[in-house]
Amino acid sequence: MAARSRLLVVDGYNVLGAWPELSRGKPLADARDALIHRLHDYAGYSGQQVVLVFDAWQSDRMERSTEKRGLLTIVFTQKGETADHYIERLCDEHARQVELGRLELRVATSDGTEQTVVFGRGAVRISSRELIYEMRQARQTGEHYAHPASRSSTRATIMEHMPDDMKARLEKLRRGEK
Repeated sequence: MAARSRLLVVDGYNVLGAWPELSRGKPLADARDALIHRLHDYAGYSGQQVVLVFDAWQSDRMERSTEKRGLLTIVFTQKGETADHYIERLCDEHARQVELGRLELRVATSDGTEQTVVFGRGAVRISSRELIYEMRQARQTGEHYAHPASRSSTRATIMEHMPDDMKARLEKLRRGEK
């Protein structure tokens, strides 16, 4: 039998609200970037897929945006869509895999109503504080014992995210061309 996949879905602003040292006295964009960086590391240490969801329901962003960084996927919802609605839909999309035991789906949020809803849809719920604790523990141990899968995927993402013109210039330099 194949190993069970793991997927962690994170309500971004909810976790930021529970992690004052990331957000206190900083612009929101800086706090978001700090959380993104730490979750990217955590995904690498733990070897699991992580989807980080930020609300855009009060913004002027008309379309949803998604960015992939190794094992981390960052989602900004579209105008009028809450992170909760996006997370619930994601739980529904993965319900069959969870039911068959092929996927361990966890949702990190401290929103009590959302915890109840995702639990009813088959996800394991964890509070924002529990996630923060897990991330700290993983960081301490992960600095010494990085997950083997994270090493190769982290290296690959540098080239994946590099613009094509820069890749071409580097290739010319490698070949000794001008």
